[in-house]
Amino acid sequence: MAEKYLGESVKKLGFGFMRLPRLENGEFDLELINRMVDRFLESGGTYFDTAYVYMGSEEAMRKTLVERHPRDSFTVASKMPMVDTNDPAELPVKFEESLRRLGIDYFDFYLLHALNGELLEKSEKLGAWDFIKAEKEKGRIRHIGFSFHGPAEELEAILSRHPETEFVQLQINYLDWDDPKAPAKDCWATARKYNVPIVIMEPVKGGMLAADESPVTPVLKACAPDKSIASWAIRFAATREGLITALSGMNTMEQLEDNIKTVEAAAPFNEAEQAVLTKAVEVFRSIPRVPCTGCAYCVENCPMEIKIPMLMNVYNDYLVYKTVTNSMFPYMHATREGGKPHDCVKCLSCEEHCPQKIKISDVMGELAKLF
Repeated sequence: MAEKYLGESVKKLGFGFMRLPRLENGEFDLELINRMVDRFLESGGTYFDTAYVYMGSEEAMRKTLVERHPRDSFTVASKMPMVDTNDPAELPVKFEESLRRLGIDYFDFYLLHALNGELLEKSEKLGAWDFIKAEKEKGRIRHIGFSFHGPAEELEAILSRHPETEFVQLQINYLDWDDPKAPAKDCWATARKYNVPIVIMEPVKGGMLAADESPVTPVLKACAPDKSIASWAIRFAATREGLITALSGMNTMEQLEDNIKTVEAAAPFNEAEQAVLTKAVEVFRSIPRVPCTGCAYCVENCPMEIKIPMLMNVYNDYLVYKTVTNSMFPYMHATREGGKPHDCVKCLSCEEHCPQKIKISDVMGELAKLF
């Protein structure tokens, strides 16, 4: 079913261009990305994913992929940013800008970015669906779809109202699969119900399910000492039914090679392996977290205007996954309009107003070391 988009040689691994390797000066490591792109194509991979809002990503894809390889040897996916688009006139401007940045004249896959119930209404009000359908009729989009962040009932609302959807991009990984708050398997089942092929994003949860120092490392290594921690997550995603591809934001050659090896040999987990994954999930969920409820009483009294609850979420992710790999974006968002952890003057006003009696100043000190 999903193979109709990519042909018989489709690989279940996609190359995500959101988390690219960088040099010490912060610039993209184009030399390394060139080698990774070449190796990915050599392995049979074809699917490359970017977005208008991934700063510099579309230009990097042009330099490392588009300008160096025949157009028919790869497929490009990019996205229309619905959060930051507020006028119908912005749609063609951003669409053309993405084409220009990428140096291409059509998209193989084009998505409305990060839809949920609220953004569904906004996308329809702006005419975004009519816009991408018109561009498909012109031949400048081969397949239209959307990426989704939300509960299954909101996904069903979108799919029922837009049968023109040809694929959907969902966050699916073994930790979120049975998440009590919003199980990923329900979104997957909804897409299968509508017979819509799936692109999986965040199969390793932004690197959080890949850290060697992860608290689940002993559990996974006891079962398969020769397998990487990340391979369990990649294999889980790559063996879902209805899959076009599972995107991985690889930023080292070692990660790329490991993912290629994992996907080439991917098979559904047997009963014993599934029991190991279940144990890993239990370990993750049993790890103590800072008991922040997000009441924000602390923020009202912070002289440095630190967005403490948002940073508490970042710190809790670190406590669970023992890595800050996927925390840069939420950290930047939390500190964009407020103080940073190292700005804390330890006045303790926040702690005086915290109903949970959290040692907030200590957490800020730990965050200052991490970032």
